[in-house]
Amino acid sequence: MSIMQASSQQLTASRLERLAQMVRKQQVSPVMARTIDKLFELEREESRRQLEQIQEDLRALEVRYGMDSEAFYRKYQAGETDDRMDFVEWASLVQMATNLKERLALLDVEAEE
Repeated sequence: MSIMQASSQQLTASRLERLAQMVRKQQVSPVMARTIDKLFELEREESRRQLEQIQEDLRALEVRYGMDSEAFYRKYQAGETDDRMDFVEWASLVQMATNLKERLALLDVEAEE
């Protein structure tokens, strides 16, 4: 991570902390609340789109190698596969899909209600 990225992330974290304080003190305007809701909606849509693409790529690898991704990943983690590029990519895609599912769970507004 570059210094600029780290600085940007620190600034974002600081702003989010202040926003959380405003929410706790019930000082968030309706405009800000709608903006946050819209941001979550946009992030969910983008994450879903990315996950769909990754799942398509995973299905192609599953068909090619005759194995589902969960079984493959267990073997990969146990060192029971070779180091061909397809397998490295497949493992990366499995990890990316897992991360996106976790992200979607955090963005799921309906789970909060």
